[in-house]
Amino acid sequence: MIGTILNGTAILVGGIAGLTVSKDLSLANQSRLKIALGVFVVYAGLSSVWSGLNGTFSQVMKQIGIITLAFILGNLTGKLLRLQKSFNKLGQDARERFSRARPADPNRVSEGFITCSLVFCVAPMAILGALQDGLADDFKTLAIKSVMDGLATMAFARTFGWGVILSVIPVVSYQGTITLAAKAIHPLLRDHAIVDSVTTTGGLLVCCLALIVLDLKKVRVADYLPTLVFAPLLTWIWR
Repeated sequence: MIGTILNGTAILVGGIAGLTVSKDLSLANQSRLKIALGVFVVYAGLSSVWSGLNGTFSQVMKQIGIITLAFILGNLTGKLLRLQKSFNKLGQDARERFSRARPADPNRVSEGFITCSLVFCVAPMAILGALQDGLADDFKTLAIKSVMDGLATMAFARTFGWGVILSVIPVVSYQGTITLAAKAIHPLLRDHAIVDSVTTTGGLLVCCLALIVLDLKKVRVADYLPTLVFAPLLTWIWR
């Protein structure tokens, strides 16, 4: 739960800073911060991949084959379920709410709560980070998300007011539930030797997020989320 606690704290601190500090980060500092976050995302992803791939050469090659097939099946399933399009629609709704917001709007508190809840909860990083925190006590991904959410909350607070701080409730509830559920099933996954497949798959998906953070490529990460189901399933079948 460390990652979720960090995320909740970052939202609180970012909201308070947005309400009390008037100066924005300069463009140069924003650029440096984006690069630093991107590098750390790559590190977080590769460290998960490295810890997940282990055993003899033949075992590692088997893991790679399973994960490759899991990504193919996961992407097909994600496209059939229109996951990325659904996530994009929620994100578009949040952007429209932000563009319509006015300081004198009496509904801006509730609008801020809804907008920030959408932005912070629908991101694939929320799911991946919470799973990693629960399965491997690895909160690096959520630590990165915490910085990003904290900065976003600062910006949103100037438009929506203190309502943005209330988004900490659904964020902590949502990510905390995923983390606790992952902790609950961890013994089962460990007994069947399939934790490594989830860890490796999650690490690769986090690496894909780095391309988005650094504005290098718009990867449809949400469409690959079913891979997190196919990877352990295929590992169990071919164990």
